[in-house]
Amino acid sequence: MRLWHNRGDGTFEDVTQKAGLGDATSKTLGVTILDFDNDGWPDLLFANDTQPNKLYRNNGNGTFTEKGVLAGVAFSEDGVARAGMGVDAADYDRSGAPSILISNFSNQMLALYHNEGKGLFVDEAPRSEVGRASLLTLGFSCFFFDYDNDGWPDIFVANGHIDADIERVQVNVKHAEPPHLFRNLGQGKFQEVTKEVGAAFTAPRIARGAAYADIDNDGRLDLLVGTNGGPAVLFHNEGGANKSLRVKLVGTKSNRDGIGAVVRVTAGSDSQSQMMRGSVGYLSSSELVLTFGLAQHEKADAVEIRWPSGQMDRLLNVAVGEMIAVTEGKGRTASRPYAQK
Repeated sequence: MRLWHNRGDGTFEDVTQKAGLGDATSKTLGVTILDFDNDGWPDLLFANDTQPNKLYRNNGNGTFTEKGVLAGVAFSEDGVARAGMGVDAADYDRSGAPSILISNFSNQMLALYHNEGKGLFVDEAPRSEVGRASLLTLGFSCFFFDYDNDGWPDIFVANGHIDADIERVQVNVKHAEPPHLFRNLGQGKFQEVTKEVGAAFTAPRIARGAAYADIDNDGRLDLLVGTNGGPAVLFHNEGGANKSLRVKLVGTKSNRDGIGAVVRVTAGSDSQSQMMRGSVGYLSSSELVLTFGLAQHEKADAVEIRWPSGQMDRLLNVAVGEMIAVTEGKGRTASRPYAQK
């Protein structure tokens, strides 16, 4: 991989070696940004194919230190370096710290590394429906997103094998495969609901990339899935009655899109946070807007933004049902209500 430092004058400098990221043993297919130790400095996670995953802790001085083995995310529970494809991170259980999702090869199952704090992770997939349901599928793009706006991040995985003749060797493994959609039930539990969201959604495909966005400004996240040798497929979220709030960041001292900023939304006793990131999953970029599902709450009591510059902004009593723009150091600068249905 390469890390390019933006000099701020329209040019970039290759700082890969200087930053401590010049490890030639990585076969990286997925990269995500997360602040796994909540120190305010964004860290890097590399999902590697047949090589140990790498977790680079940001030292806060332009350098990184690799912590994958010590953190417990380098290998599977039985010490195997899996075929990591896609990767994402989110605080799926409202513990206050981001956990990690990695898609792997068939017969390897998904990895769901729960952040235990103090720099340690434990893979919860083998003991959950996430692992059991994904054992035979081959996952590429994967991410957390709240498809039902209940305030708990769900899981989507785009599946598809790389071998067109795989069924001749393994009769239970298919070339074209349905995706996985796991609904977050809270308390760290997930339930696969793929078959419940429509026949078109469950059709087998040779999927690779996938991304999410609210394409029609109705407050619900839609899905775009790319297929190998076939057309892209756009799934419109028909949704339900749950409410949401969408936040667009505009950096001033920080970067323009607020990438790396952490936004926390509190509504009653519910509190959730997300980091703004550009790339998620595998070879895919989703929209640069954060969508917070708020169930039946009529407002967010507080919206707090911690910008990469260290600037903190806080808004109070924010109505749901709209997308708001927050400019660093200025607070709310624009809003747009959702389209009427």
